[in-house]
Amino acid sequence: MAEEPETSDSMCAFGAVVKALREHAGLSRDEFGRRVKFSPHTVASIEQGRRLADLGFVKAAEDATGNTGAIREAFRHVARQQGLAVWVRVWAEHEAEAIRLCTYECRLVPGLLQTPAYARVLFENRVPLLSEEEVEKQLTGREVRRSLLTEHPDAAFSFVIEEHTLTRGTGGPDVTRELLDHLLELMDRRNVEIQVLPHCKGVHPGLGGPFRLAEMPEHQWFAYTEGQRAGLMITDSESIRVLRTRYETLRAEALTTDETRECLKRLRGRL
Repeated sequence: MAEEPETSDSMCAFGAVVKALREHAGLSRDEFGRRVKFSPHTVASIEQGRRLADLGFVKAAEDATGNTGAIREAFRHVARQQGLAVWVRVWAEHEAEAIRLCTYECRLVPGLLQTPAYARVLFENRVPLLSEEEVEKQLTGREVRRSLLTEHPDAAFSFVIEEHTLTRGTGGPDVTRELLDHLLELMDRRNVEIQVLPHCKGVHPGLGGPFRLAEMPEHQWFAYTEGQRAGLMITDSESIRVLRTRYETLRAEALTTDETRECLKRLRGRL
């Protein structure tokens, strides 16, 4: 579970290269956006270092600015900077703009679905320990992210979560009971789909670890994976194709939404 991120000098440098070559070519942001098939807002985010470009953008931007090779070379430098927290910031930008978000999680309840009490237990038990001020900062950031579910009613949210993330008892019975009630309420939203992958699925495509997928307004896809101290944005089409296939298989093997609702009620009744 990553902390709040730092800025990325390499992404800012890449954006500065794009902006300089765009302006040298005499292109406004609107005209450049039409040529590369990205919205002016997305172009601005890339130029300001707030959003990671993909290979499609790099190729189109090279074509639009004279194929100097500078944008391609700058992107190679960004792609090597796997970093730590910076990728969380990049992913957050994609989350805020996505029209569809898919999340598979096997370690804990995904941040977008957490209650404040559940999140507090996680942050207060972080190793090494966070200060009270740092805990509150993390909780504020988590709450802002959670608002995506209510502030973007036209975006589709799909979650596949392992059953043991709900039966671990994180925070004790009261926190777990509140969490289960919260999940049941979220499932009443027409744009939120939650499916539980039951214990009995001993072998499945998610054994390699958790991952997230985002479909952007331009119908491009990005992926994100996260470990103990490192997060990685994935932009190449083949890796994303593999993860999308795995996610659809996980959805097929998980409980249906109706079955998940009954599972959550059953788990709550045992508390």
